[in-house]
Amino acid sequence: MDRLRRSWALAGSSWRVLREDKELLLLPVVSGVAAVLCVAPFLAGSLVLGVAGASASEPTFAPGVAGWVLAAVGYLVGAYVTIFFQAALIHAANERLAGGDPTLGSAIAGAASRAGQILPWALVSATVSIVLRSIQERSGLVGRLVTGLAGTAWTLVTFLVLPLVVIEGIGVREAMRRGGAAFRATWGEHVAGHAGIGLVTGLAGLVGALACLPLILLGAASGAAVAVVSGVVLLVGWMLVVGVVGAALSGVYQTALYRYAVLGEEPRGFSSAEIDAAFGPRQHPLGR
Repeated sequence: MDRLRRSWALAGSSWRVLREDKELLLLPVVSGVAAVLCVAPFLAGSLVLGVAGASASEPTFAPGVAGWVLAAVGYLVGAYVTIFFQAALIHAANERLAGGDPTLGSAIAGAASRAGQILPWALVSATVSIVLRSIQERSGLVGRLVTGLAGTAWTLVTFLVLPLVVIEGIGVREAMRRGGAAFRATWGEHVAGHAGIGLVTGLAGLVGALACLPLILLGAASGAAVAVVSGVVLLVGWMLVVGVVGAALSGVYQTALYRYAVLGEEPRGFSSAEIDAAFGPRQHPLGR
């Protein structure tokens, strides 16, 4: 219950910061649309090659080397676009937490100014994701659990890499070194218990599912297609809203943790008690 209260408090603080710049909620939406538009040509090309590569003797999807290369490039492009807009959100959140008044344009411009530094991190992040997913698909239950834990550890250790790259303009190697040091000094084993944004958005998604499920089930039982379609549309719409808000809240919270762990500041909109609870009782590296 204590962790749940802290989670709600952290989500509330992130929401209060985000509420001052509601237009930043558009960044996750624009990110999704841009990623689809940028990736679609590569996936379409891979699909065409796969269909063309099939034959009467082997009527299976066979994209060949060129098709798989197109798919891989599409994946990397999608990763870069997604991380670019995450960077835009972090830039805007940092400006707000520092007392500024960011806009959608200033957020995108800030990310664009770090486009060169973002690219290496997108390549590293996408490569690690591909490797872990490949190992997971080829492993048994124990292997999948170990790979899942490795993925979680990677996410936690590199949580501050993008804020360091975006805000300070340093390289990926230096960002990973400093981000890892900040993680060890201030988070450690406590971070998993205080991941409030994920908990809150997960609960919000569950509430939406429980609210829409009766309409879908009743419609299916009575043969009312309108009720089923309405329930599905409401559920999908709610999940999209939760995903957008969750992504925006996560960006704000990630930036707040950067300002506390790296700069030693109390982020605007967050109380020192909330931040201390999020990090746990370990000593702050700057002596706070």
